[in-house]
Amino acid sequence: MPKFEMKDLKQRLSEGQHKLTPQRQTILKIFLDHPDQHLSAEEVHDFLRREKSEIGLATVYRSLELLSELGILHRIEFGEGKSRYEVNNDDEFSHHHHHLRCTKCGNISEFADDLLENLEADIFAKNGFKVSDHQVIFFGVCKKCREKEEQGQ
Repeated sequence: MPKFEMKDLKQRLSEGQHKLTPQRQTILKIFLDHPDQHLSAEEVHDFLRREKSEIGLATVYRSLELLSELGILHRIEFGEGKSRYEVNNDDEFSHHHHHLRCTKCGNISEFADDLLENLEADIFAKNGFKVSDHQVIFFGVCKKCREKEEQGQ
């Protein structure tokens, strides 16, 4: 999976006829600096406040929405009542990775194997429906939380 740099993201913005404003660049940098995190608008805003940025929460929401619409960020719903985002490192011909969410600690990790290719082929064969993407989230208890439970903590 390729890892994007700011110049790649700037090109994707310009292809969508949008500019890489200082605010968008700052927000994108947060995602590039934290590639393994799935950040909400509020968490992005918290990073900005710690950096003494004047970018407001409304600007963060607007920027995340635009960057998501342009395919630069991938929006994910984990059932917590808010959207989370990550840099969309996938090309248009590959599926997005899947996610594992711990119901105890809230940790989110990624699972890269695509086990649904046969199902998609079956859907196409039976219904003529061509799946372009899917989103899978597995909910359960992570190894750390299970070990804590076993130790009686």
